[in-house]
Amino acid sequence: MNDDQRPVLVGAAQACIRDAEPASAPDPLALLEQVARGAAADSGAGARALRELDTVGIVEVVAWRPKNGPRLLAERLGATARREILTATGGEIPITLVNDLARRIAAGEVRVALVAGANQVRTLRRAKRAGVKLDWSTGGSGDPTRFGVHKPGSTPLEMEYGLRMPPDVYPLFENALRARRGLDRETHRRRMGALMSRFTQVAAKNPYAWFPVARSADELTLPAPNNRMIAYPYTKYLNAVLETDQAAAVLLMSAGAARELGVPPEKWLHWWGGAHAEEEAWFPSERPDFAACPALRDAATAALAEAGLAIEEIDLIDFYSCFPVAVEMACEMLGLDESDPRGLTVTGGLPYAGGPGNAYTLHSLAAMAERLRARPGARGLVTGNGWYLTKHAASVWSTRPREKSGAPPAEPSAAERARRRPLTPVLEARGPGTLEAYTVLFDREGQPARGIALGRTQAGERFLANTPDDRASLEAILASEAVGRIGKLSSHDGHNRFEPG
Repeated sequence: MNDDQRPVLVGAAQACIRDAEPASAPDPLALLEQVARGAAADSGAGARALRELDTVGIVEVVAWRPKNGPRLLAERLGATARREILTATGGEIPITLVNDLARRIAAGEVRVALVAGANQVRTLRRAKRAGVKLDWSTGGSGDPTRFGVHKPGSTPLEMEYGLRMPPDVYPLFENALRARRGLDRETHRRRMGALMSRFTQVAAKNPYAWFPVARSADELTLPAPNNRMIAYPYTKYLNAVLETDQAAAVLLMSAGAARELGVPPEKWLHWWGGAHAEEEAWFPSERPDFAACPALRDAATAALAEAGLAIEEIDLIDFYSCFPVAVEMACEMLGLDESDPRGLTVTGGLPYAGGPGNAYTLHSLAAMAERLRARPGARGLVTGNGWYLTKHAASVWSTRPREKSGAPPAEPSAAERARRRPLTPVLEARGPGTLEAYTVLFDREGQPARGIALGRTQAGERFLANTPDDRASLEAILASEAVGRIGKLSSHDGHNRFEPG
């Protein structure tokens, strides 16, 4: 690689707006401009860097639909960008885009690029409750290039059975992984709480965290008036916080451009490698194994391989953390202990630091930049996850240049590929069935309301079903381990029902 074309991250900025009323809150464009200018200021090059932008990328902002948001942002910044990019939905997408831009910088196609994202669900919801009409920026001439996979995360069948949103789906993987590890439910609760308590301790020291509060394992995992059960085994404090007003941006350059613009070398973070991968079984009900996530392992190991590093040589880690199982699965797939002394987050994680709605990993990149600059020579790994442990991305950074690239990891064997193939749920399931994953959804009063079951029929086909919804049946499911239970499947009017034995 030509030394002038080495990709470097030279600036990063975050914003956390806690106190603005809907009528006075900045709109997405203003918030994106704020962090873009903050990233340029962080680089030391300021407005000059913004005028030199040839690429402007925006991570999809929930409920903001201008014709061309990247053009609007570029105009605000005084830039005329050749590339205007708008991403698809996904928590992994900022890392995937940054990796792509790093490769384009290395190929000489891009010199100065900005990636920015925002989440303003708090303002949206407060405005709706107050009856305030938000006057958000619209327009933008031209059409941006769409980046990423535009595909829904759930099927109509899944939504029919209650798998509509992340809080409904991730508990399936949590319960399956707990059973695979042979943990009783109380041991698992304590272990899950200890893991996420360590995240809150990081969030408590993060000035951009939405909830900068350290909490104990019991505070996080035991139901309480302010911490109701959402879907077993997750209480409110174990769910990513969606209702935030936050934004983040990163500024990327070629080393040659950084020199020309006078960016001090101590600001540079060198890109060592990156990768992304998708589960072959895209939809959660089609996963052949709810306690494994091979594409997560593929993305992380490929990024590490390109960087020429083993996971043990990484100094700082930020695993995507929308729910505990996202972190646990990353540890499972990479062979790490959940109490790894390096820690598993630099932000405090999505339930506490916030930043959901697609842009969290811009916050983790910004926090990683600060931490790496404070430890010259250290190496950091950042990962992202989109939809339901479906899409994965990873990226490796350091303040010093990568000396050499490692060999790519071996391709999966034919047997491994066969194990990854999707299982399409049968529309009508009858007879004996074995439970592989489940959850119970709770109402706002904290009472069990709906049971969701996935497993295999006697013939080995995948079934998706609801359990009986009477209180006694739901409490019986919650009383002991349900994974592995054999029960009776029946189908009425095209709707499957599983009654545990």
